[in-house]
Amino acid sequence: MAAGLLLLVCAVAVLYSAEAQASYNGLPEIYKKGVDLAMQQLSTHARVQHHYRFLRTVEKLETEGGFGVRYFYHHFYLKPTRCPKGTTETDPQRCPYRNDRPLMDCAVCYKASGEQIEAQPNPYVHCIQKPRLTEEMKKARLDHYKKMVYHSGAPTLLAVKT
Repeated sequence: MAAGLLLLVCAVAVLYSAEAQASYNGLPEIYKKGVDLAMQQLSTHARVQHHYRFLRTVEKLETEGGFGVRYFYHHFYLKPTRCPKGTTETDPQRCPYRNDRPLMDCAVCYKASGEQIEAQPNPYVHCIQKPRLTEEMKKARLDHYKKMVYHSGAPTLLAVKT
């Protein structure tokens, strides 16, 4: 009986990990680049001790800026794994999730032209352990996105003098 229960728990864990990887693979390429940017910054941060993998999207916002430019806000969770920091492994079988550490709550804001993230304005990345996230931080994230879209400085046909 106990062996059957253990097998069931293991099967659920494998399916859960595979589902999270499928959710990353199901993201449009431009959103994957934002997630990768956040994970790159996490992996280079001295205080971060774990390797993380994408878990799920919480919220996505997208605004058209004209002339092929779009502005993105992507709020998502990353979950720590048992792999060492700096690992590039994405296979859930070789790099399983840890359940003894909190999720990393991340938000990225960036401007994209086509399928490339633009260097200006600088992409905004904010990640913090989920229990430490405050309402003020959530508001600041969205305000950053709104300012980025509002201050785009894109020329308009109505502003042209002849």
